[in-house]
Amino acid sequence: MRSLPTPILLLALLCPLAPAQSPQPAQRLVVIDQDGSGPGGSDQMSMMVLLQSPQVKVLGITMVTGDAWEPEEVQHTLRMLELIHRSDVPVVPGAVFPLLRTQAETMHQTASIGSSFYYGAWGSLAQHSAQPYHGPFVLPPLTEGQPTTQPLNEDAAHFLIRQVHAHPHQVTVYAAGPLTNIALAVSIDPHFAELSQGIVIMGGSLNPQTDDPEFATDPRHEFNFWFDPEAAHIVLRAPWPRIDLTDADISLKTRFTPEILHQIAQSSSPAAQYIANYSHQFYYQWDELAAAAWLDPAIITRTTTLYVDVDTVPGPHYGDTLTWTAANKPTLDGPAGPMPPVHVQQDLDLKRFEDLFVSLMKAPPPSP
Repeated sequence: MRSLPTPILLLALLCPLAPAQSPQPAQRLVVIDQDGSGPGGSDQMSMMVLLQSPQVKVLGITMVTGDAWEPEEVQHTLRMLELIHRSDVPVVPGAVFPLLRTQAETMHQTASIGSSFYYGAWGSLAQHSAQPYHGPFVLPPLTEGQPTTQPLNEDAAHFLIRQVHAHPHQVTVYAAGPLTNIALAVSIDPHFAELSQGIVIMGGSLNPQTDDPEFATDPRHEFNFWFDPEAAHIVLRAPWPRIDLTDADISLKTRFTPEILHQIAQSSSPAAQYIANYSHQFYYQWDELAAAAWLDPAIITRTTTLYVDVDTVPGPHYGDTLTWTAANKPTLDGPAGPMPPVHVQQDLDLKRFEDLFVSLMKAPPPSP
């Protein structure tokens, strides 16, 4: 054996080789589709759950009208990304209007079928709405300041299709608003759904156990499905490898509380300070739960498999959630084939969910 020169031999003895590093697990890929009203609140905080996780690579955020008008949501989301130091994630403009439902027609129908408790961007339709109404392309000054970054010069449907084709069978679609953008992508590209890894949906209502009049008096009515019933129908009939549904029933078991806000506000991280400054609406955490349950499936302690659709017949039940078991589901296939099963979440480990949410919001931003 060839001998080492003395200085090199001493160096080798004093500085042994470092142990081999185990490879880091690959990040999970997701595209967020959201009706990002803001500042703060469930829409923005749910996106932050995924943006703050080092396990996740957010390929982009597509915006859709729902809780607010899409053009305003784009601005709120761009600004949120700036404030939490995640402007590396592109924001993509999407659908401003539902596929068929219109504000004018909905207003006309309230005379005969009564009004609902919540109309999102159409806030003025509710009898006692505190949400100031403005037109779809009005951009009011933002409380949190105007963004300096710009949205991507692409539409949401084609961005979704492009990402799924770039990463076949690897991208999960997280859909927490009305499903208009997703339905357009499904309609443009018949292979879009099957090329994804699956879809996580916040939407629908079955039989929520609550005295909240919005759901107690109309248990099958849920805003995301109701706002664009035809879009929800298209998406729920598409050939997804897997569909996970966080509905109103399980969401009503959660709540963003002053105590949770206080815990988060103790951190100086950008995400925590954004929440401390702008998240003062203490309400259900429906969108945050859908995101957290995808990150940590153990949060969900009970599920059931159902076949889910939406009533698209104009009338008092237009937009209501429809469900069947395997024994009584419709036998008529859609254009894409049989109706896919849906994993409907029914119960959760509330502490595990809250602990994960708080820890992510208090953490520093992950490296892009």
